[in-house]
Amino acid sequence: MHENFSLKPYNTFGIDAKAHYFTEVSSVEELLEALNTPATRTLPLLFLGGGSNILLTQDFEGLAIRLNLKGIHEDLINDNEVLLTVKAGENWHEFVLFCLEKDYGGMENLSLIPGNVGTSPMQNIGAYGVEIKDTFVSCTVLNLENLQLETFNREQCRFGYRDSVFKQEGKGKYVILEVSFTLTRKNHQLKTSYGAIQSELEKLNIMHPTIQDISKAVIKIRQSKLPDPKKTGNAGSFFKNPAIPLIQFEELQQKFKNIQGYPNGDFVKVPAGWLIEQCGWKGKQIGNVASHQLQSLVIINATGNATGKEIFDFSAMIIDSVMEKFGIELEREVNII
Repeated sequence: MHENFSLKPYNTFGIDAKAHYFTEVSSVEELLEALNTPATRTLPLLFLGGGSNILLTQDFEGLAIRLNLKGIHEDLINDNEVLLTVKAGENWHEFVLFCLEKDYGGMENLSLIPGNVGTSPMQNIGAYGVEIKDTFVSCTVLNLENLQLETFNREQCRFGYRDSVFKQEGKGKYVILEVSFTLTRKNHQLKTSYGAIQSELEKLNIMHPTIQDISKAVIKIRQSKLPDPKKTGNAGSFFKNPAIPLIQFEELQQKFKNIQGYPNGDFVKVPAGWLIEQCGWKGKQIGNVASHQLQSLVIINATGNATGKEIFDFSAMIIDSVMEKFGIELEREVNII
């Protein structure tokens, strides 16, 4: 157990906030031991995975626990399916690469997403037409009220767009220890309808793609427009794409002829990046913080010296300007601590 410990290496924004107490655990037993320490039993808790979806706006006056549980277990279900149970501390992209090496299909569109496996169900991570709910079976969690293990199936997780029970009424009540997915072994269902993937495959002259080809295309797209958090502090997409009523979208179309939107029932999903760009934020820098020059949805720690409060205030200015111009309220995808 460390005291007054810097969390700078444990968040992808590179914010130098401190935790009153910090420990790293590699097993459920170590986790239970940390939670049962008399000095920390009544303190607030912060669980850290890859640190890619948090913004530390102040020092954390509690116990920060880095989950370093590792391991991937395979169970063959039948000729075409395999059940993978993955510990929370496994790096997400390394897990995707493991699947590709084994020729297990279903994760290829989710290549190069930062973070660890344990946090993936929290916001139902997704990209290029795929979300983890598509392959998710269940997750094992620790109930922090009674320190008992529980299992949540897909229905109980109540997945939504970048959302789950763990971000709603279950927030702060559970810590995810492992996640199980069902993937294909042979008859892979390729998802290439997302425009950027199709055009990237065409550029590579690939007419009959494999899951490995799709992964390569996704990686190329992501690297071309998203900054590497190892070089420039960021948390990927900072805002959710807002879904607005169809009638509101049609009204906006009258005023903004080139507004982009993707119909979904009675709602239309509007790309947050487009809204932010129209408000003049793309590449704009204020002090230590900027909107990325290639993807305005990404806020970056431009100088490496930004505080969490500076980043939060910068995001608030973006939210205000989009509301003023379009009457749409953006919602932060990143967890604010």
